[in-house]
Amino acid sequence: MLKFLVLAALVLPVSPSWAADGIAQLRQFVSATRSAEGEFDQTVMARSGRRPQQSSGTFAFARPGKFRWEYQMPYPQLLVGDGERLWSWDRDLNQVTVRPMGDALGSTPAAILFGKVELDQDFELADGGTSDGVVWVNARPRKADSTFESMRIGLAEGQLRRMELRDNFGQTTLIVFTRWLANPPLDATRFRFVPPEGADVIGSN
Repeated sequence: MLKFLVLAALVLPVSPSWAADGIAQLRQFVSATRSAEGEFDQTVMARSGRRPQQSSGTFAFARPGKFRWEYQMPYPQLLVGDGERLWSWDRDLNQVTVRPMGDALGSTPAAILFGKVELDQDFELADGGTSDGVVWVNARPRKADSTFESMRIGLAEGQLRRMELRDNFGQTTLIVFTRWLANPPLDATRFRFVPPEGADVIGSN
C-alpha cells in the first residue's frame, strides 16, 4: 500500500442534506471537495498484535493527483505528488525515492482524497452503519490486483472524520483527521519537489 494512504476535520456548510446516509455523504464529499489542507493522526496495527505504530503530521491536496503528505512525528518524512510523479523523502537518511504516478491512485484509498474518483467504477460501496456519531461506508476495490483488501470511511455532517484501511497482509491503518479546511486556495509550489543537494535519489524522474 502506498505510504501516503497513510493518508483532518472537514469544514463544510451544514445543511439538512447531511442527514443522508453514508454513501450519499461520501458522494457529496468527493464531488464538492477539490482541495483541502489539515492535520492527521495515524495508527498502524499489525495482525500479529505487536505494539501499534503511531505517527502524525500535516497534509494538503488539490485534485486530481497533487498532494503533500508530511509526517512530523515520530520522525520526519515527506511525500509529494506533483500530478505525474510520486516523491518520497526520508530526511534522516537524505534519501529520495521517485516513481511515476500513472494510474496508481485509481482504486486505492488515496483516490478518495487525491484522485479523480469514479466511486462506482473503482469501488464496491456498502452501508457500514453508525457508531459514535459517525456514519460509515464500507468500500472494496473492484481491481483484483489492488494492494488493499477493504476500507471503512467515516463521515459526520458531510465531514470526513476517519479512514480505516486493511491491506492484504492483515495490517490495519487508522487515520483520524484532526483538522481539515476544505477548498482553500493553495500555492502550486506546495506540490513541487526538488531533491535536496546531496540527496541519494532512487528511481527515475
